[in-house]
Amino acid sequence: MKQNVLKIHPNDSVLVALVDLEPGQAVQWEALTLTVTEAIPAKHKLAIQAFAPGDAITMYGVLVGKAKQPISMGGRLTTFNVQHATNSYDLHGSLYQWTPPTVDRWQTQTFMGYHRSDGRVGTANYWLVVPLVFCENRNIQVLEEALVSDLGYSRRHTYQRQTQELMALVQAGHTIEEVLQADLQGAEQSFDGLKRNQLRLFPNIDGVKFLSHEGGCGGTRQDAQALCGLLAGYITHPNVSGATVLSLGCQNAQVAMLQEEIQKRSPQFDKPLFVLEQQTIGTEESLISQALRQTFAGLMQANACVRQPAPLSKLSIGLECGGSDGFSGISANPAVGHASDLVVALGGTVILSEFPELCGVEQELCDRCVDAETAGRFRELMSTYAQRAQEAGSGFDMNPSPGNIRDGLITDAMKSAGASKKGGTSPVVAVLDYPELVTKPGLNLLCTPGNDVESTTAEVGSGATVVLFTTGLGTPTGNPIAPVIKIASNTVLANRMPDIIDVNTGTVIDGNETIQQAGERLLEQIIRVASGEAEVAAVRHGQDDFIPWKRGVSL
Repeated sequence: MKQNVLKIHPNDSVLVALVDLEPGQAVQWEALTLTVTEAIPAKHKLAIQAFAPGDAITMYGVLVGKAKQPISMGGRLTTFNVQHATNSYDLHGSLYQWTPPTVDRWQTQTFMGYHRSDGRVGTANYWLVVPLVFCENRNIQVLEEALVSDLGYSRRHTYQRQTQELMALVQAGHTIEEVLQADLQGAEQSFDGLKRNQLRLFPNIDGVKFLSHEGGCGGTRQDAQALCGLLAGYITHPNVSGATVLSLGCQNAQVAMLQEEIQKRSPQFDKPLFVLEQQTIGTEESLISQALRQTFAGLMQANACVRQPAPLSKLSIGLECGGSDGFSGISANPAVGHASDLVVALGGTVILSEFPELCGVEQELCDRCVDAETAGRFRELMSTYAQRAQEAGSGFDMNPSPGNIRDGLITDAMKSAGASKKGGTSPVVAVLDYPELVTKPGLNLLCTPGNDVESTTAEVGSGATVVLFTTGLGTPTGNPIAPVIKIASNTVLANRMPDIIDVNTGTVIDGNETIQQAGERLLEQIIRVASGEAEVAAVRHGQDDFIPWKRGVSL
C-alpha cells in the first residue's frame, strides 16, 4: 500500500503529508499511529507530538523552527504557529569520512565535448556578444537582430499566427468576449526552427548569445569589478569559443579591468576576443559594421572546433533550485544529491550555491569541509551575508517566497534543510566567493543569493557546464551558454508543465523509484545533454536568463 506520510529523519518531530489528509484520518509511520486533527494538504507537515510555544521543531534531523502558538499532535504546521529558528554552529575540525557510491558502470564512459586549450571540456560551443556597460545594450540588440535569424539560430516557435487570427477577429467586428473565447491554433514552428541545421552557416557553433545587463557604471567600483569577473568567467568558459565585447569608453567597468579578470582565470587565454569602444570608433554604423566583420572572423575560427570524447571527470555541474515545494527536499533534491556524489566519485566537479538557503545546515557543511581553513571561510561568508541582510532590515528568515510557503516550506531553515540535499554527501573541497572560478574537482560551495537566476548565472560564470535545476512549482529559467536540466519534484507538475520539465523525480513520491535510481537516471541524462544528444527545454525555448549579482542584499 502506498504510504501517505513520510518521516524524513528518525529524530524528526513532524511527518510530511504525501497526499491530502482529512480531519479524523488515521495515519501511520512504522510503529507510530496518530489522528489528523485538521485538513493538511499534500507537501505540508503534521506534528507527531504536541508543541507548546517555544518548543523546538526538528526536520531532516535539524532544528527548522520553534512553535509560536500551541500545536496539537496531528495538527498542521503553518506560518501562524511556527517561526524560523536554527542552531548555532562552530568549527569542530575535519573528521569527516566519506564512502563514495559505486561507479564501476561509468568508469570508462565518456561524453562528447569541446576540448579547450586550458584542459577544460565544454558541453556546448557558443560565441558571446557582451556589453561592458548598459549603455551598449541597444547596440547589442542591433547585433542580435543582424545575426541570429540569418545565421539559423532563431527560436523554433512563433505565435505570429495567433496574433494574425486575433487581428482578423477584431477587423471582422467580433466582441471582446468573442476574442477572449477564441480557439487559437497552436504555436507553429518557424522555418528557421525546422531547417536550422541546414540554414546554419557554422554547423559546429550552437549559437551566438548576447549578455545584456544593467551594470558597468554607477554603483560602486566593487560592482564593476565583480561584473568584469563574471563576464570574464563567461568569456573564458569552456562552453564559449570566443567573444565580441562592446565598450562605451568612459564607464567604471573598463576594458583593462575585464582583461585583468580574464588573466586571473586563464593566464594562457587564446580564444578570439574582439573589443570595440564606441567613443573611439565613432558612429553606430562604423561600430556595428566593424563588430560584424570581426564576429564573422571569429565564428569562422570557432567553427573548426568539434566534439570529441572526454572522461566524465571533465564534467562540471551546477546545482540549483527554484520554485521549490514541500516535496523538493524528499525527491528532486536528494536525487540530484546522489547524482552529485556519482559525479564527484568519477572525479568531476559540482557547485552548490544559494547561501541564504544553507541557513540551518551550516554545522553539517562545516563538518564536511576538508580542512579548518575551508570551514572558516564558509563560516565567514555565511555570517557576513547574514549580517548584511539583517542590517538591511531583512534576514535569511524572509527567504521563502509565497509559493514556497503555500506548498509547505514555511521557514527558511525548513527550505534550506531540503535545498542542501542537492550537494549530496561528499566532502566540501573549496568555498568560493562570487564570482570566483572553480578549480578543484569535488563539491564546491559558491556564495550567491538564493535568487535562482542570479545564482544560476553565477554558477555558470564559475565554470558549471551543465546545471541541474530542481523545481516543485515550475520555473522556466535557463542560461545563455550552459544547458539547464529542469527536474520536477512531483508528477503533477511534470504532467502540467511538460514543455519546461526535462526529468520527473515525482516517481520517488509515487513509490515507483528510489532516490538512488532517480540519481542514476539523472547522471545518464547529464551525459546525453553534455554530449549534445539531448536538447533541454530551456535551450529549445531560447530561455537565456542572465542576471549579475550586485553585492547588495538579495535573498
